[in-house]
Amino acid sequence: MTIGGIITAIIFGAIIGALGRLIVPGKQNMPIWLTIVAGIIAAFIGTALANAFGLETQGWNFWETLFQIAAAVVVVALLAALWPK
Repeated sequence: MTIGGIITAIIFGAIIGALGRLIVPGKQNMPIWLTIVAGIIAAFIGTALANAFGLETQGWNFWETLFQIAAAVVVVALLAALWPK
C-alpha cells in the first residue's frame, strides 16, 4: 500500500465513521481517532459484503457505500458501548 492509499483510507474512514456516528442515536463518548478506526474497519467490512454479493467494487458503487455506512453504524455502536465513559 502506498502513502497515498493510506491517506485515502484515513480520510475515507473518517467520513464513513462520522456518518456512522451521526446515524447512531445518543452521544458516543469516543475520541476522533477511534471514529476514524471504526470507519476504516467499516469500509473493509462493507467492501467484503459487496464482494460477497457479487457487486462491482472498482470505483464508486452506491451499494458498496451503503454497506460501508451500515457497517459503520454497527461498529460505532459496538465501540461506543465498549469504550469507557
